[in-house]
Amino acid sequence: MPTDSPRTVPLMVFDGDCSFCRLWIAYWRKLTGSTIDYAPYQEAAERFPEVPLENFKRAVQLILPDGEVLSAAQAVARSLADVPEYGWMWWTYHHVPGFAALAELLYRCVAAHRSAAYHATVFFWGKDFEPPSFEVASRGFLRCLGAIYLIAFVSFGVQVSGLVGARGVLPVGNFLKAVQESYGYTPWFQVPAVFWLNSSDGFLKAMCGAGAILAVMLILGFARPLVAALLFALYLSLVSVGQTFLAFQWDLLLLEAGFLAIFLRPFLARVWLCRWLLFRLMLLSGTAKLLSGDPTWRSLTALQYHYETQPLPTRVAWYFHQLPAGFQKFSVLYMFFVELVVPFLMFAPRRIRHFAAAATIVLQTFVFITGNYAFFNLMDVALCLFLYDDVILRRFGRRTGSPPERRPGSPTKFQRAVTAVLFCSIMILSCIELMEIFSAPVPRPAAALVGRVAPFAIVNTYGLFAVMTTSRPEIIVEGSNDGQNWTEYGFKYKPVDLKRAPVWVQPHQPRLDWQMWFAAFSNYQAQPWFVNFMVRLLEGSPDVLALLSKNPFPGAPPQYVRALVYDYHFTNIAERRATGNWWKRDLKGTYFPVVSLKQR
Repeated sequence: MPTDSPRTVPLMVFDGDCSFCRLWIAYWRKLTGSTIDYAPYQEAAERFPEVPLENFKRAVQLILPDGEVLSAAQAVARSLADVPEYGWMWWTYHHVPGFAALAELLYRCVAAHRSAAYHATVFFWGKDFEPPSFEVASRGFLRCLGAIYLIAFVSFGVQVSGLVGARGVLPVGNFLKAVQESYGYTPWFQVPAVFWLNSSDGFLKAMCGAGAILAVMLILGFARPLVAALLFALYLSLVSVGQTFLAFQWDLLLLEAGFLAIFLRPFLARVWLCRWLLFRLMLLSGTAKLLSGDPTWRSLTALQYHYETQPLPTRVAWYFHQLPAGFQKFSVLYMFFVELVVPFLMFAPRRIRHFAAAATIVLQTFVFITGNYAFFNLMDVALCLFLYDDVILRRFGRRTGSPPERRPGSPTKFQRAVTAVLFCSIMILSCIELMEIFSAPVPRPAAALVGRVAPFAIVNTYGLFAVMTTSRPEIIVEGSNDGQNWTEYGFKYKPVDLKRAPVWVQPHQPRLDWQMWFAAFSNYQAQPWFVNFMVRLLEGSPDVLALLSKNPFPGAPPQYVRALVYDYHFTNIAERRATGNWWKRDLKGTYFPVVSLKQR
């Protein structure tokens, strides 16, 4: 730049002989664009005789158009003042007590050890060092979310009549009537659902079909914010009226991620909210196990039970159950590492984040191949996309032949305002919930606020298998026409037949089979839905019978039904070779007494 040419933008002068400085200045150029000019002091120092040469050597100097000179951390903060999502640093430098002094101290420490800082930068960020962008991650996540929504709507749609239809186990119409009687004129706030307009079986199926169509539109990229909002509203409606059949943590996870997707843009603050969701999901899963006081987790023996006692194991789980105790304990240690340590790495520099993503994906892969947890593992892996930036994802896209993604423009003032409101709201609500989980005192108004928004599932708590089940009681349902000879009903996926191998069914979730697992750990009086289920069998409800694999009374429903409870275990290798059985069982007693619809 000629000396007689007036400057209209600040000039940052740096040490051109310092590899650390050159690396970061290259980064800064991409970050600040045309708002800052750059020059090494070896070329520019003579133009500014008023600045001692020693100052140029010691720290970067930012020379403003009016001649004012800023140095070190102050110069860095000022250079970012006009950069979206980084301008807060300049404001903080001047308004937050102690921040300026701390920033200057940190700058001096780094400047005194530039060689080490250079190698640390390359180690943590790599040589392809540029401002992070998340356009590829955001679009990839939205496509994954659309696929998961599609799975969720189709999976529930094929079961909806038998579960919550008019002739199902827990009819929606009866549920909504009870809610209205309890809450009067504002039941929609407690149960936010479109089914207040119509709760017929046809409308339930239509909404599942509409959700599937919208999910395809989200995958294809049509009107993403609007489609994401409609998907959230429809799935929230189903979860609100699904009662016990739609009360799983992955249903809430899908809603929370779906809510964030409505506002998703590749802006750093919104990306951080998605990371914050993944952080809470993983950390709470680990802390729940420790806070429960369960001895199997603390002694690292939980996985010696888990593979056979989980709700719906896969065939692979049988083989994992045969592995030695040392491997099972190592697996628990790895799980605790991923759930308790790795979450904090999700906010670290990029290469550490990549490690956090890989460790999380490995854990979810093992869970995926050994247990049927619907779309839970897929949702976890989709959120891991936000631990990668576009540099590495574009590199992967080039290998796979994917077209390059468009870099987003700077956010508008309106988008910044929406981001600020969204960020603050989510952080406040989630921090209040974290305080409650860790037994910290929560002000009553704060607890009331969380209670008010809870029906909308925009912020939730997580923590699977806080207490490990060490046995597997299994309910076997039977029917009879004479009260003497009993025949078992068959379930599509849960263990009944000893010779049938554990079934791989995910990402579909057979929700009746899942609830049978939960019911076995209590009595039927604590499971009102189970009583309704037995009544539907006596009535011969075709919608409920469609949820089963075997109806031993195809001509007419039985006169009597009952339920027994057995203790199921995996066979070992020798037993399987000798009998061909995957399971063995012992009768424990009666779960549900003999009942009939006939008047006595």
